[in-house]
Amino acid sequence: MVTQRSDATPHRKSIRVPGLICAALAAGALLTGCGEEAGTGETQAAQVAAPPPTPRPTPSPTASLTEDQAERKALIPKAKVGYDKALSAAVAAVPRSKPVSIELKGPPDSPRWETEVATADGTAHTVRVDAVTGKAGQEQAKPDQDPDDKRELADRLEKATVTPQQAAQTATDKTKGTVSAVELDDSDGGTPKWSVDVVTTDDWNKTTYDIDASDRKILREHVDRD
Repeated sequence: MVTQRSDATPHRKSIRVPGLICAALAAGALLTGCGEEAGTGETQAAQVAAPPPTPRPTPSPTASLTEDQAERKALIPKAKVGYDKALSAAVAAVPRSKPVSIELKGPPDSPRWETEVATADGTAHTVRVDAVTGKAGQEQAKPDQDPDDKRELADRLEKATVTPQQAAQTATDKTKGTVSAVELDDSDGGTPKWSVDVVTTDDWNKTTYDIDASDRKILREHVDRD
């Protein structure tokens, strides 16, 4: 009897051990497979959830321009009549007058030259000239001039031996561009000067020249990049 139990016990052990090993291997394989499937699922979910890349906006042609530069770019090409022809039209609208100032104004769809001319006694008149057709509107005498204002303006005009066209030529010889304004004023020394604005169409900057109204000497040069 002892011998039979002894024979049976080793036999049962030899059957059970391989079974446990197979079960462990199967469980490991199952866990590994589950882990791989779970990882794959998480990766796919992350790929699905990730938003598409945002496209970069196309830069605007005027993105690098300041507000003033953009206004010049919009306005100046619309003016088909230059400052010199507009001044001639304004002077013709007021007999025996001389030019005092001119400036290009907007809006771009209706550009105009705002001009001022004065007679020998210093009486100033404003004339609006269409910057597309060159036609001068009705002249109007400035209502706020007192006798001192007229006397000062008459004196300034008499001393200004340089014409606005000559002053503009001096300015554009230095900076190639479009004249957008010309104005007769007093310099710091009391002598008259012409202030000329020239706009360069490659960058739409404005350069202002102060030019002696007696000898065309450049007194000041300033570039406005705003």
